[in-house]
Amino acid sequence: MRWPSVSRRGFLRGTAAAAAVGAAVSVLPGCTNPEQEDVPEPMVVDTDRAINALEEYHERDLDFVEKESWTLSLGCVFREAPGAWVPATQAGSSAVPMAKGCAFSLESGTLAEVVPDVRSDKSSVVIYDVRCSDDVYAWVELDYLTHEWVLYASRFGNGALEGSATTLWTGSADYDPPGFVCWNNSVLWQITPALSGKNTKDHSFCYLWKLGSENAKSVVESPGRFALAPSVSGDQVILAPRVRADEGVFYGVTAYSLDDDLSTIVDQLVLPQTVKPFYATHIGDRFAISIEASYSSGGMFGTMGTYIGPSSGPFVRLAREPSANVAGKDDTFIIKSRTSYFVLDVHKETYSILTAANRSVDYGEFPVRVGLSKDFVTFATVKDEASGYPSAVVLRSFGL
Repeated sequence: MRWPSVSRRGFLRGTAAAAAVGAAVSVLPGCTNPEQEDVPEPMVVDTDRAINALEEYHERDLDFVEKESWTLSLGCVFREAPGAWVPATQAGSSAVPMAKGCAFSLESGTLAEVVPDVRSDKSSVVIYDVRCSDDVYAWVELDYLTHEWVLYASRFGNGALEGSATTLWTGSADYDPPGFVCWNNSVLWQITPALSGKNTKDHSFCYLWKLGSENAKSVVESPGRFALAPSVSGDQVILAPRVRADEGVFYGVTAYSLDDDLSTIVDQLVLPQTVKPFYATHIGDRFAISIEASYSSGGMFGTMGTYIGPSSGPFVRLAREPSANVAGKDDTFIIKSRTSYFVLDVHKETYSILTAANRSVDYGEFPVRVGLSKDFVTFATVKDEASGYPSAVVLRSFGL
């Protein structure tokens, strides 16, 4: 385990970021030092050193089954969540509001309207994105004309907001709308400079806020853009800040402990120079890292696919274009393909196929669970069998 330190320069950068964008809650220092002294060496592995799962594993029947499914109205889009409530946006019944913030209960099978309309009085503002745990609900409102945005959060229970919402952050077009995630009573979000604008060379920061607190805490600093939005796996959050900034462009896929507010780095894998992860999570003692593109260098990680293994290797590779983050538990990893999911058992060295929902190929089926999961939940937009037009959204739950 490595304990990040706080430098005066890091504190000043955190203060500058707060001033440049604007936090409604005050920001405490405490960001990790970007010049981390014990960053691992980049993991460069020969392309022939990874086990090719589809060539070397044996196929077997799927050993888990669908438990439940629900049919919802067209226009529902679900987001990842680890708990009993799954966040979603739902198309509005008219042009205003364009979308509503919702949450679906996997226990009762009901969809609740949580944020039926934006807080702004401007007609150009829409609900852009939502996340929730079973205790807190967070959402971003975006002005599609100016690209200004606001991140809100509120206590959440029984499918509704409890108490007044807190404004966590406001941003301009010079900063991307935040990647954010909820865990227990906390919200984590990233402030990242946009690729175009006057702040493109600024550092990025990840902040942590807890229900009832007047303060957010700067917990991770990246000397450049994060490669990934934050993603929760069990009691860890996975980020990919820039590391080794004085040597080039290197991304450190890092699992931080949520139990101590990201003070502890549980595990870290540094990718070869310029190689950017597309998705990443950490299950048990293994990373699952997806690479979207093929690079001219970088060895194994410079080749498109999903890689599973401990930070020191060896790795198992699924040679398919990634389109979603990985879910699983113990030795089982579920990886989305275009028309199905590959279910790898890295201990038994087998793979199975979980087919997507019927008539969902054109629009895709996507996982709601990512990282460490006790079950596997997916959603898909499906077509009407007679007309061929999209007609509904199907949510499916599987026991693992």
